[in-house]
Amino acid sequence: MLAREAIRHFGLERLIVVVTGTPPHKGVATDGEIRYRLAEAAFVGLDRCELSRFELDRPGPSYTLDTVRWAAGMFGDVVFVVGADEFASFLSWHDPDGVVEAARLGVATRPGYPRDRLEAVLAHLRRSDRVELFEIPAVAVSSTDVRARIASGKSVDELVPPGVALLLAELGLYQYPAASSSSVDG
Repeated sequence: MLAREAIRHFGLERLIVVVTGTPPHKGVATDGEIRYRLAEAAFVGLDRCELSRFELDRPGPSYTLDTVRWAAGMFGDVVFVVGADEFASFLSWHDPDGVVEAARLGVATRPGYPRDRLEAVLAHLRRSDRVELFEIPAVAVSSTDVRARIASGKSVDELVPPGVALLLAELGLYQYPAASSSSVDG
């Protein structure tokens, strides 16, 4: 939904989905190659959408600033699209002002999302004029819900694209009890 709405709202020629490499702010338990396969399954058939391995194929932590600079070098003027929940923590990211200088930000909000949380972030940015909020239809699905349903043995067929549901089942992802006590994120 976010991808479709971003393409429509910004009139994007293409949407490049960059699969996260090694984020410096949190651990990602799911292997990068598996996350890439899940992204392929999720975005199959979406017009003007392409996947990128930029973060997966480079060593070290994956800072958004590096990614948007790469994208701007490759494609010119870019819009970095992020959900409102992620943007609410944007000031804790590595050089948020640098990110906004390198790329415009498109922040997807849902109906009823507390705008004051976003306004507080905007108030601290040097170039808040380069941030555009856009609303997407409410979707009652979260990755936490998907993982919890799988862990309890319930179907996620109605929550994720068919290819993603098949791949999750094939790979046995998010089924508990897990082999380790670490949380699964991806």
